[in-house]
This record gives sequence, C-alpha cells and structure tokens, in this order.
Amino acid sequence: MNKAISSDDLDVDLERVMGRTHPDETGERTRVLAGLTLLGSDGAALALVVTLAHLAQSAAGADPMLPRLLLFAGGILIGLKAAQSLYPGFGLHPAARLRKRGLAFAGSGAIGSMAALTLMAVDAATLVALWLGLAGVLACQAVAGFWVRRRLIVRGAWGLPVGLCGNPAKAAALGRYLGAHPDLGLRPVAEGKPCRVQLWAGDTLPDGAKLAAMREAHAEVILVSDLPRLRLSGVHPSDHGDHIGLRLVPPRHTPLRASVKRGFDLALTLPLVVLTAPVVLFAAAAIRMVDPGPAFYVQQREGQDGKPIGVLKLRTMYLDADRMLAELLERDPEARAEWESHFKLQDDPRVLPGIGTFLRVSSLDELPQLLNILRGDMSLVGPRPFPAYHLAAMPSDFRHRRASVVPGLTGLWQISERSTSDLEGQQELDEFYIDGRSFWGDLAIFLGTFWAVLDRRGAY
Repeated sequence: MNKAISSDDLDVDLERVMGRTHPDETGERTRVLAGLTLLGSDGAALALVVTLAHLAQSAAGADPMLPRLLLFAGGILIGLKAAQSLYPGFGLHPAARLRKRGLAFAGSGAIGSMAALTLMAVDAATLVALWLGLAGVLACQAVAGFWVRRRLIVRGAWGLPVGLCGNPAKAAALGRYLGAHPDLGLRPVAEGKPCRVQLWAGDTLPDGAKLAAMREAHAEVILVSDLPRLRLSGVHPSDHGDHIGLRLVPPRHTPLRASVKRGFDLALTLPLVVLTAPVVLFAAAAIRMVDPGPAFYVQQREGQDGKPIGVLKLRTMYLDADRMLAELLERDPEARAEWESHFKLQDDPRVLPGIGTFLRVSSLDELPQLLNILRGDMSLVGPRPFPAYHLAAMPSDFRHRRASVVPGLTGLWQISERSTSDLEGQQELDEFYIDGRSFWGDLAIFLGTFWAVLDRRGAY
C-alpha cells in the first residue's frame, strides 16, 4: 500500500526543488560585500603607506616623485589582486593567496619601474625606495586583510553557503573540516537548503548525468581535492594552483562582455573593409565576366533569437544553380547522400569555373559579410548562420541554442574541419564553442582563420 503524502512532505519537496532551481542570492551578496570590504582595507593600507612616504620624503628631502610613483604602483597592485580573484578569494588555501599576492607585487613593481624610467627619469635610489614602499604596502594589506577576515567571520558575513554531496562519509568529513577552517570561505549548509555552490567529495568523479545535473542546478561546482588529514580524490591542491578543488564555472555572458565583443568586432572590421575592398571589387568583375549577372546576392538566414538576416555574399555559382542542384540530386543517389550529410558537394557542377572555385576555397566569397558585422547582424566569430534547409536537419533544442548567440563570419567549425564535417560534427563543434565562448577564445579562432584559409584543408 502506498504511503500517503502529507502537506509537510510536499512542502519539503517543493523547498528542495526551489532550492535547486532558484539558488539563494545571499551567497553572491556575501561575496560582493566581503570583496568590497577587503578592497577597502587594501586601499586604506595603500593610503597609509603613501602618506608615510610623503612625510618621509618631506623630512629627508628625497625625490618628490616617490609618493606619486608609489600611489600609481599601489593602484596597479590592487588591480592585479582583483584580476586574480583575491577579493574575496573564497576557496583559496593560504599558499594560493601568498602566491597570487607575490605575482601582483612583482607585476606592479615592474610596471611602476618601467613608468618611472620611461616617463620620469628617476634615479636608482628612487626605484629601490619604490620597491621597498610596495613591500610595505603588501605587508600592511596582509595584516589589514587578516583582521578584516577575522571580523567578518565573527559577524557571520564571511564565506559562501555551499552544499555537499558525493561519498556520504567523505562529505561529512569535508563539512567538519570547512567548519573548523572558516577562513577558506565555504560554509556548509543543511541538505536541501538553497545554495549557489555545490561541493563534490569523493574518490571518483560524478558520472556525466550527475555532473550535468549539478551544473544545471548550481552556479558553481567544485570537485574537492585532498585536504590535510582528509584524502578525497588523490589530487593535491598544488596540482591546480592551491584552490580547494577544481572549479567548474560556466562563463557569465554579461552586457559588459557583449559590449567588449561588439567593440572587438568594430575595431577589426572597419580596417578590414578598407583593406579588402579592392579584392572584392576585382572578384565581382571576374564573376560578371564568367557568368553575366549580379556579382553579389543576399541569402536569408537565421540570426540571433531566430531573427532572419540577409547575409551578403559574392556569387560563386551559376544563376540557375537551384535548378541544377535539383536535377543532380534527382538523378545521382551518391550526390544526394553527400548533400543530405554535409549540405555541400565536393564536385559541385553549379560552381563557376575558375573564379568560383577560387573564391570558395579561399573563403573570399564571405568578405561582403563584413558589412553584416558593421550592421550588427553578425559577429567576427560565432556559429555560422545556416540556410533554412540546413537548420531543418538539426534538432530543435540545438537550433534554439544556436539562436541564443550572434552568428559569426568564422567559427570553430570553420577552422577545424570546414566542409569535411557532417551534421553531427558541426553540432559538436558549435556546442563546444557556445558552452565556453570567451574573448580569448574568439581571438584564437579569428587568428586561426588565416591559417585555415592558407592551409585550404577541407575547403571546396
């Protein structure tokens, strides 16, 4: 006989579901407030040392530029610490904090020294004083940061609420360890309570389905490494920068990142339009000589959010290419099979002899799409916008994912396999790009496009 479900049981189940799908924002507020507090204490430490340097300079008659140099280099120091996620630095072992501070110290000292030598022509004594002053700033910041963390811990305002899962015994031991070391900034919560971060404690990795569910339900997943007197996975924290574990954080696509990407597009596209204009005009003239008619054409394709966009291209096929394709696919089963798998034909009778083949192999027929980028319909890097017949062969959920990003002039598929990839391969490459797109990834794909064009592998 089935057990009756009480209203209390239902409330608990709903709470757990809501906790998984709507993580508590308190953790993010704690991260921001703790980070700002540490940033403020570092700024106060810098102000103190600069003031002392100014007083010492006035009393000793030293180089009057020293306090300004120290303020400049100290600002760089704080910026480099912020770039290394030291505000607040949750989940870092003391060794990681020390290493990151050391790198920030070296970087700020080097930048300050270069600025002093190139812009201010200071002497060696001032440079030595600058490095000593920076060391004093770093020491004061360390002391102030230690005090701030202690005070925040006492007030319960330090640390992210985290869930624990994995091997039950090891998860319980991990909870006790984190409770005894609050400076790590990870506070275990009771099972079912909402949290943005999930920790996995076990001697094996979660299987693919479990890991995907964890990543879907939480903003961050940490696969915890070994801890003192607590062997978990056999991986030492030093193997990945002395973080408490391997952090799995999906990229955050904020309006700021979108603005950076748009600025990157414009900065490169504007000069490219000027540089490639003669090539496009010459190609257009060659096309009209081989097959009289318009040298350009616009093809309707799907853009971001499913919006139709007119993609501009140089014509590389005969004007009656659609009729030629239909007749070929009807009489040639092998060509039809190749078309249904790749939506391209290696020996395509529709392509204009000479100029058409050259433009397609070199991808120069895509150059007019630089104007699409200027209009904002496309980006330099992203999944290629496909014709309707190509998209119709793809799963609807994947089409929805593709439509969530701005299509690109080039992409991971274009520099990897180009025309040799079938539908499944195209989907895998596009999914890989969409999941981890970033500025540096886009830059790597953009630069790799030039080699892919010169290599000509897989192009037809």
